[in-house]
Parts: sequence; structure tokens; C-alpha cells
Amino acid sequence: MKIALIGYGKMGKMIEQIALSRGHEIVSIIDIDNQQDFESEAFASADVAIEFTNPTAAYDNYLRAFKHNVKVVSGSTGWMKEHGQDVRDLCDNGGQTLFWASNFSIGVAIFSAVNRYLAHIMDEFPQYDVRMEETHHVHKLDHPSGTAITLAEDIIDNVDRVKKWEAILDNPETSEVPETPEPGTMPITSFRRGEVPGIHSIIYNSEADQITITHDAHSRKGFALGAVLAAEYTAKHSGLLTISDMFKF
Repeated sequence: MKIALIGYGKMGKMIEQIALSRGHEIVSIIDIDNQQDFESEAFASADVAIEFTNPTAAYDNYLRAFKHNVKVVSGSTGWMKEHGQDVRDLCDNGGQTLFWASNFSIGVAIFSAVNRYLAHIMDEFPQYDVRMEETHHVHKLDHPSGTAITLAEDIIDNVDRVKKWEAILDNPETSEVPETPEPGTMPITSFRRGEVPGIHSIIYNSEADQITITHDAHSRKGFALGAVLAAEYTAKHSGLLTISDMFKF
């Protein structure tokens, strides 16, 4: 399979290594300093482009790839609120293909399935309040993480008493205590520490006890492998795709 890489930071370089080890060919690498290569024959020859950039660049990158009918696998977050419907229309009615996931880790896919099942159970036990905590490296710009938002939306879909989520950014430089969330609101507290790849915890707490499930990424390798697996899947499928299409849990 011919792969183009959009974004060549730590994740892009790891995706390159894994793709090559699985017998794929990298035909184009586009980063901030060679945006003109979107118009190159090499980029247009790709079966799939794997995009890991940032929320402000992702949507334009999709459009540039779609211009050449190149399928896209993307892990960029933060663009969906403003451009989600446009991308859906392009995939549903415009013949384009995007595989998007807030997290490509196989472990997170399993964790997400457990989260949905646990939320379904906890809907019957209103004595438990639910909250979430997520920790990432200090370079991560958005908060809460896209993965946390996806997990939260699954909880809202399954727990009737939870109507919305609220973002709280922990600031280690102050001693301020976050306000108690209003009823029906699930707080998501975001921590930014060192080079942490990603930790997500969902906590159900009552006066009697507490139930916690956690996914703790040891490195970016799991995300990179998942992205390459998604590219292999995307090469054979069309439309707006996500992890639930690839993994039938």
C-alpha cells in the first residue's frame, strides 16, 4: 500500500517505522515547511494519507487530500464541532473517505467498549456520581482530550442522569478547588504533566465505595500501530469510518 504522511512529528515518524515494517511504501511526507507537496504527483499516488497534525490544520488537510481523491486516516481532534457536518457530507455524498478516531490505540478501543458496558450497568445505580480524569504531556494543546470527549459522550448516551460534561483544567500553580458541578454534569479534569502519552480514568463514586477503570498508555507505539491498521482497513472501505467499523466489539 502507498501511504502519504501529513505531519512528521514524533507520531508521524513512529507511523513511518511501523508502516515500513509491515511492507508498505511511504510515497510522500508533508510537514509545515513543504505544504506545496499536496499538489505533487507523489502525494496524489497515495492509497491513503495518515494525518496527525493539530485542530487548526486538520480540516484544510482533509480538503487538500480529497481534492486528489486520496483517502485519509486522521487522529487530529478539535475540528469536528466546526467542520464535522461538512466532512460528513463530503464522505456521504461527495465520494470521499475519512477514517477518524480520537484515539487509535487497540487498548483504548477495548477500554471504550468496557466504558459503554459499565455505563449501561451504572444507569441503574443513581447513588454513584461519575467523573473523568485525563492526563497528557505538556505539549498537548486541547483539553479535554478527544478521547475523553468520546468516552464522555458514550457515558451520556448510556446514563440517563448524565446530561453533559464540563471541562476543568488542573493548574498545579494554584491551589484553587474546582466548583462542585451542577446536577447532571460530569466533570472532566485535564492534567498536563511532562511527557505522559495518555491516561484516562473514569470514576464512579458513592458514599459506600468507588469503581474506577483506567487506560494508561506506556508509549505512542500503540497509537501508531492502530493508525497503520486503520489505513489498511481504509484502503478497502469507503465513507466516514471509525474504530467501531474496524473492531466489532
